[in-house]
Amino acid sequence: MAAMNDSNSGLAAELATKVLATARAMNASGINRGSAGNVSARSEGGFLITPTGMAYDACEPADMAKVGADGTVSAETQREPSSEWRFHRDIYAARSEAGAVVHTHSPFATALACQEQGVPAFHYMVARFGGADVRCAAYATFGSQELSDAIVSALDGRCACLMAHHGMVVFGRDLDHALALAVELETLCEQYWRVLQLGAPKLLSADEMTRVVAKFATYGQQD
Repeated sequence: MAAMNDSNSGLAAELATKVLATARAMNASGINRGSAGNVSARSEGGFLITPTGMAYDACEPADMAKVGADGTVSAETQREPSSEWRFHRDIYAARSEAGAVVHTHSPFATALACQEQGVPAFHYMVARFGGADVRCAAYATFGSQELSDAIVSALDGRCACLMAHHGMVVFGRDLDHALALAVELETLCEQYWRVLQLGAPKLLSADEMTRVVAKFATYGQQD
């Protein structure tokens, strides 16, 4: 039993290290700044998430907070979890394929979100996120259950959404995948923002987006 507990403890420490490394990489990539945004990864019985209001460069792996599937913060946790823990909990509950969640206040995604705009089918890569568009979730106060409900709704059939007057959220199969998707979404948001400067965007047809979504089902898979 002691050996099993040591093993579990070691796995938790490894995951906490990866969560923190992802949060730091998020900032280093330019899609987030300061202590804004947050990162989590699914773990046994719940998830590990970055702490609230702490600069990631000042954090240690032990500062990552463990939150149960019911929203209970583990007694072993040294820091308070991100104020946004509710939508992380609810994404994991609603989407069994979600292994990690990344939330950022990236510049171009946030600019569109502040106009309550999603990202339509201006480019075929929009299909990377599961459908013919990336929706913008309705505004609600940060950290609230109302915001979580809006996000889960906007993520129906998608792995990413914008958040009105707030930012973006994506989930992936693991931390590396979620971060890569967040970078891709910010790139698309920048491209779409630039297209809007040229006038009304020209969109791909629904039939073409259906074909592209189907192709993305096996995109990147190797034999």
